[in-house]
Amino acid sequence: MAMVEYLKLGDDPHLVAYVCDACGACYFDRRNACAACGAREFSTGRLANTGSVRTFTIVHRAARGVPAPYVSAVVDLDGGGRVKSNIINIEPTPVNVSLGMRVRLATYVTATDDDGNEAVAFGYEPEAA
Repeated sequence: MAMVEYLKLGDDPHLVAYVCDACGACYFDRRNACAACGAREFSTGRLANTGSVRTFTIVHRAARGVPAPYVSAVVDLDGGGRVKSNIINIEPTPVNVSLGMRVRLATYVTATDDDGNEAVAFGYEPEAA
């Protein structure tokens, strides 16, 4: 089960956003009006699984039970859209992460309940060169 509604699982995991019909701004939550242009019509659209790191920070202090350090980043998605997510499957050091770094959507299991149901989250990992 996906941890967030906009993560679609299956053979090809991807994110889905509400896209403003007037200006193309993307939102993960339902909107009454676009924050960018004020329009009120939206469509849903699949977002690209690839993008580049716009900005990042390495978090060294986290909530209890959250392993640190980790990389928190904002990713500009190819074709439009922006998402805040963690960069996963990488050593969280400044030498391994850079602005403009190419990344790809990846999913991972965060927990499993007593019935064997998995909670699945997403992050971005470096694209293979």
